[in-house]
Amino acid sequence: MSKKKRWGKKHKDKRNWKKENEKLVKRGEFYINPIFLETWLDEIKEMNYRKVGQPYLYPNSMIEFLAMFYAKGFSYRELKGIILGLSKRLSNFPVICFSQIRKRIKKLPLSFKAKSNNLDVGIDATGNKVSNRGEWIREKWKVRRGWIKVVIMGDTKGNIIDIRIGNEDLDERAAGRGMLRKNKKHIKKTLMDGWHDCEDTFDLCNKLGIEPGIKIRENASENGLGARAKEVSLYKNIGYKNGLKKRVMAIAGLLLKAYFQQQKDCLENV
Repeated sequence: MSKKKRWGKKHKDKRNWKKENEKLVKRGEFYINPIFLETWLDEIKEMNYRKVGQPYLYPNSMIEFLAMFYAKGFSYRELKGIILGLSKRLSNFPVICFSQIRKRIKKLPLSFKAKSNNLDVGIDATGNKVSNRGEWIREKWKVRRGWIKVVIMGDTKGNIIDIRIGNEDLDERAAGRGMLRKNKKHIKKTLMDGWHDCEDTFDLCNKLGIEPGIKIRENASENGLGARAKEVSLYKNIGYKNGLKKRVMAIAGLLLKAYFQQQKDCLENV
């Protein structure tokens, strides 16, 4: 039987495999990094300083190490097995029970910090399903399960500065303004999509001394005395393609991509 010719153009893989390999190696190093074995005593000493009641025995770095595996589908008993396996091969250090692992993972804080000042930051949001199970039932019987909404602030290098997590009723604009207020000392310019084109956000940026890079609607009116009216006037005079496009960078998608590559496990554990 003669071989059929392939229709269309042959797909060209344009990926930089050197960078892809480095990324995968770094990801493995991120997941399997028992740094707590080196910092155990120092962490415990700091955690128990002036603590009232029963002292801590296991450092937070060990709980964070186990949380990575829990986010990937390991059970709490399996996490205990991981620690038990390490203990047998490394000095027989004390093994935490699975119930304590659960309690400590639930108490882990989810926080980020700005790494420098005068940052250009971007703000964007995404939605995640609570679960993929029962799609047919939800469609057939109109059962509403809701969403988890995540609003992220990050810099141009892909570092996460702040985050807000809630259900589908979370106000993305209000959450963005809250993050601007909290991190105002570190921000020079903020970049947002057209959803944030509102007077409250422009007024807040003007008050905090932050340069707004917000995509303005094409039919926006320049009537008014507020900060948004001035930006609309600039938009009308300069034009989006000639000047304003340089300020409204397509950074939101890059922030989300970087976030889900580096911090996906944190979201799955919320």
